[in-house]
Amino acid sequence: MADKPARSQKNFGKLDRDGFIHRSWIKGTGLPEHVFDGRPIIGICNTWSELVTCQFHLRDLAEFVKRGVWEAGGVPIEFPAMSLPETQMRPTAMLFRNLLAMEVEESIRANPIDGVVLLGGCDKTTPGQLMGAASVDLPTMVLSSGPMLNGKFQGRDIGSGTDVWRFSEEVRAGTMSLADFMGAEAGMSRSHGTCNTMGTASTMASLIEALGVSLPTNAALPGVDARRKTLAHLTGMRAVELVKQDVRLSQILTREAFENAILMHAAIGGSTNAVVHLLALAGRVGVPLSLEDFDTIARDVPLLVNLMPSGKYLMEDFCYAGGCPAVMNEMGNLFRRDAITVSGHTQGQIADAAQVWNRDVISTRQAPFGPSSGVWVLRGNLCPDGAILKPSAATPELLTHRGRAVVFESIEDYHARIDDPDLEVEANSILVLKGCGPKGYPGMPEVGNMALPPKLLQQGVRDMVRISDARMSGTAYGTVILHVAPETAAGGPLALVRNGDEIAFDGPARTLDLLVDGAEMARRRAEWEAAREAPTHARGWSKLYVDTVLQADRGVDLDFLVGKTTTEVTRESH
Repeated sequence: MADKPARSQKNFGKLDRDGFIHRSWIKGTGLPEHVFDGRPIIGICNTWSELVTCQFHLRDLAEFVKRGVWEAGGVPIEFPAMSLPETQMRPTAMLFRNLLAMEVEESIRANPIDGVVLLGGCDKTTPGQLMGAASVDLPTMVLSSGPMLNGKFQGRDIGSGTDVWRFSEEVRAGTMSLADFMGAEAGMSRSHGTCNTMGTASTMASLIEALGVSLPTNAALPGVDARRKTLAHLTGMRAVELVKQDVRLSQILTREAFENAILMHAAIGGSTNAVVHLLALAGRVGVPLSLEDFDTIARDVPLLVNLMPSGKYLMEDFCYAGGCPAVMNEMGNLFRRDAITVSGHTQGQIADAAQVWNRDVISTRQAPFGPSSGVWVLRGNLCPDGAILKPSAATPELLTHRGRAVVFESIEDYHARIDDPDLEVEANSILVLKGCGPKGYPGMPEVGNMALPPKLLQQGVRDMVRISDARMSGTAYGTVILHVAPETAAGGPLALVRNGDEIAFDGPARTLDLLVDGAEMARRRAEWEAAREAPTHARGWSKLYVDTVLQADRGVDLDFLVGKTTTEVTRESH
């Protein structure tokens, strides 16, 4: 039990004018006098929004968190944070992840709360909220919104995003009717909740469990399942205990915790977007984490989970098969079992209590669903600071490839030319997209999984090597090389690639090279510098972002946000 007075007492415990102001104005919400006696104040940071299915039900979940807080002797106070609807925001939700992190950080620090429960779910809300909370370092728990139910179409399951990409290509190839395409749209999202595939939202919810900042089963319980409400209640109760014991976020987010997140990421076939989110989060808590760690730490972990886009099942099936605790159990001694969690139990204790209920969904290490894959980190003269690829979503025959570049200078150039029947492209060509990195777009959008040229789709081609400084949806698939660093807008070698250049990619050797001699590259560099355009973002958040954002290999955080500060605010408001 912590002996020091609650942080919130600096507002609510004073018997002077300032204390009068702090108490009186919040009493207007209906709180009685006796709740200001020093009991823990638990902030519930809610990204509820009607703009996104993922978080539509968070108001309901917040009420169950409050029940748990009251039962444990705390006082729940809900406050909002901006929602980042992945499917709606333009130019990309990723542009605003760091803005959400700033809002959460400052809201937690400035207000009289002793601990916080983060309610989120859509791709960027979970990492944004956790990054902000990590920079303050109060006792913190995460409650994810949970996945939606399995999609249904023509008597079979369909998955969020993954089948969108597949159906879209079939329509463009002429093998699926527009009427069927629209019919699938109606059946894909049947309830509130996050994407039902192992996209970024489900990946981050799974990694939240692996990091130890949520209660077990957080990732896979469907958003409409009554057990998620129970989990919310228990989360509220446990948040109060964390404050009483003064268990801060930095005590949970250790190097071991990040290693567990990387191991889980490999075992579930997680989204490539997790790489930039974990790097940014590690930067906030001062844990050394490098791009190479995602490749080296996970090399002994096979793909255990048979979920889209790497497999065939969906998150609802993953829940019934045992979810993340069952995966931890199956990983055995590969998992960092001594790592502590907000539950009060170690990861080993959580794993030991779990079982696998469906071996077709969660396989054994001895007979895994797929080989060791995780994320491959590539190096070479085309990506001196790294690039990544998700081999479990790629075509095995393309994991070693040499081809000539078909270059698109911008996303607009790509859209203008990709459907042109006269586009000079062959099945062994390599599609290269520029200008879609953190600074260049801005925000590093999910456009790296470029749709293929219709002329090749009609020939039966369904995958090609694609390279960009962009990201791709966690629901996407294909032999897609992403996060090339430095990006085009920062003057990376990607900026110098031209149509017809030969590119060599060797996945097993982790190399990616542009086969152009040094003298020619130097000539192109001089031409590029001379023609370089001035930045066009002159005001507001976009300017601050472009001026200060780090590259993909460093997590795409803002340079001045790396590292935590303090919970203390010394000056009064009146």
